[in-house]
Amino acid sequence: MDWGNVTAEDLINALREVDWSSPPRPLSEFFSRFTIPRSYAKWNSRIKCNLYYYRTNYFIMIVVILALGFLRRPFAIVAAILTALSIAILNDSFAGSFSEKVTRSVRQMSPHLAAKMRPPHTPVIRGRPSAKRATYICGQPRWMFVLIFSTAGLILWFLSCGLLTVLWTFVIGLFATILHASFRTPNLKARLNTFREEFRAVWRNYSEL
Repeated sequence: MDWGNVTAEDLINALREVDWSSPPRPLSEFFSRFTIPRSYAKWNSRIKCNLYYYRTNYFIMIVVILALGFLRRPFAIVAAILTALSIAILNDSFAGSFSEKVTRSVRQMSPHLAAKMRPPHTPVIRGRPSAKRATYICGQPRWMFVLIFSTAGLILWFLSCGLLTVLWTFVIGLFATILHASFRTPNLKARLNTFREEFRAVWRNYSEL
């Protein structure tokens, strides 16, 4: 795969649809080999490949940096968790997994309430969905949970008076991510993993026809 031809929009769409439930890469692999890219084209291709392959590691690293910046502010820690959750559920796979876990927990306490949390049925015409399948969480549109978590996070950010701190820590987290993605040499395992996930995506689309 030529990552140089992948646009930023393609990368964002891929990160939104790919499965984020996979565990992070081992630290021995994450900090394995670093080299300076020989050209801008090499750097452009490398940073996109690493952002996709080490996505879970980068997400955890940013969350940890944010948490370290707010050890003395509990409201800010909760706000960081809510903000990270509101971003994470934008991913289709994470949203589905989150909905299943919440519904399963509710079913143990109230099966009747859990039955109401099922997503609405999507009509099918000639073996294909009549419209693009929307993502639901606990029977409600995803945007409602994004709005709730984001609003609650902003309120807690305001109460903790940590907006300036979060900006600095977030910038540090992004800088560390870009720095690692720029100098971490993509290995053969990353390329093979990319090809395997591409095949799974193509096969899934083929099976829906």
